[in-house]
Amino acid sequence: MDTPRVGIPEHLASRMTMPEQHEYLRARLTRRGALRAGAVAAGAAAGTGLLSGPAHAYTRPSAPAVPAAAGLLTAPATGRVDGRHVAPFGRHLAFGADPATQMRISWQVPFAVRKPFVRVGTEPWDLGRRIEAEVRTLHTPPLSKKLPAVDQVYLHAALDGLRPGRTYYYGVGHDGHDPADPRHLRTVGTFRTAPARAEKFTFTAFGDQGVSYHALANDQLILGQNPAFHLHAGDICYADDSGAGKPTDVYDARVWDQFLAQTESVAGSVPWMVTTGNHDMEAWYSPNGYGGQSARWTLPANGVDPRTAPGVYSFVYGDTGVVALDANDISYEITANTGYTGGRQTRWLDRRLGELRGRRDIDFLVVFFHHCAFSTTKAHASDGAVREEWLPLFEKHQVDLVINGHNHVYERTDALRGGRATKPVPIGATVDSPRDGIVYVTAGGAGKSLYDFPAPDSYEGHVKDLDAVASYSWGKGGVKRPETVEWSRVRYTGYSFLAVEVEPGVPGRRPRLRVTALAENGERIDHFDIVRPGR
Repeated sequence: MDTPRVGIPEHLASRMTMPEQHEYLRARLTRRGALRAGAVAAGAAAGTGLLSGPAHAYTRPSAPAVPAAAGLLTAPATGRVDGRHVAPFGRHLAFGADPATQMRISWQVPFAVRKPFVRVGTEPWDLGRRIEAEVRTLHTPPLSKKLPAVDQVYLHAALDGLRPGRTYYYGVGHDGHDPADPRHLRTVGTFRTAPARAEKFTFTAFGDQGVSYHALANDQLILGQNPAFHLHAGDICYADDSGAGKPTDVYDARVWDQFLAQTESVAGSVPWMVTTGNHDMEAWYSPNGYGGQSARWTLPANGVDPRTAPGVYSFVYGDTGVVALDANDISYEITANTGYTGGRQTRWLDRRLGELRGRRDIDFLVVFFHHCAFSTTKAHASDGAVREEWLPLFEKHQVDLVINGHNHVYERTDALRGGRATKPVPIGATVDSPRDGIVYVTAGGAGKSLYDFPAPDSYEGHVKDLDAVASYSWGKGGVKRPETVEWSRVRYTGYSFLAVEVEPGVPGRRPRLRVTALAENGERIDHFDIVRPGR
């Protein structure tokens, strides 16, 4: 993809922060006439790029259509659209802060429509409850000569007051397209709320997906696991294919249309809980680079700040507490957003992990984020900032499992404490996490092109089990610090994802996480168990 023609001086191209990139792009493209002056002023006043309206307010369009392209669709020549001829697409679910009673439904339409809504009920033929949807629009100007201007319309509905452990049926619509109409019943989807009490369930996880045949194949295998939810550890769709966090990064907003259409077969029924990676910072929309993320997703608003840090939040499902983090905030490797929360995320993490570990109804703590704490690939290896800032907190609060992306491989450590292996964990072994330490998993083989490990000894995607591997970690100032690694236990260079079966404790049996890595052909490439004392 070519770089934007905005005349960025060479000495600035590698050291602008995300707010500086946002200001620079706005100034340059506005002077070139890429935006109407009024729209720029409104976006700047809101502080959210071209997100229409406040982040959590319902916005009703004054006109029935947006006369511009969205993805590969174009508006009729009249600039007006009959709602009967506009089909919603790209549905994706997410939990609210309480998965037992809250669900967030998001979707897309190619043009603005009148009065969008969700219907929901406990039977497919009885969708009596109707909830108005919030409209969030994004405008993306041509960021290079090869890219068109794109307008996108995202719709979001908040469902609260649901009953725990229930299956619900839902349909999305607008004036002229009612999902309760018999003609549209095939578009009705389902979701299930979290149970009121701990019970056995499965969740899945990966990072670095993008749009590809391999991404689609992984999605279908994930659907076959019947997961209660899915964790996406960042680098979601790769609209920004560079991900360097520089002003020379450009992003094709239409890739989001393709991604959401690809993902709908799973995310339309399985809550798709995402966080932010380096490819998810898009400077045009907002000073922090997350305006696009905020327009496209509705995630639990219980983290640092849902407007400035949408990828930081937590939720509890059954006996498992899950915490999502944004490692762009601390990274030594890619520094465009380093320090953007002013340390608030790390303080929140300490407080939130303490709250979750203090609850008598929670057995396991799972943390997921993008940049790797421990990995040995040639491309990114490990980020020293993650180790320095967050590992002491993971150990302080006895986190049981950490899941990362960033490196496009599968790699899993032994049990670690203080950055050192405390117990070898071969395939099929069991870890007592409070006693033995934490296992860190890199699950970055979701669909993008794969990376290599430094060790050449591999066969059928599996890398030979070696006692030590030469690698490095990123230090302050982007310095690579060589290290000899003894904690890398399982390495695999094919496409894959993680499936975790959670078994609550009962009298005579300890609570257990059964962790399995599956290749896109269904092969089980790794498995191990994590146990801890029963409550």
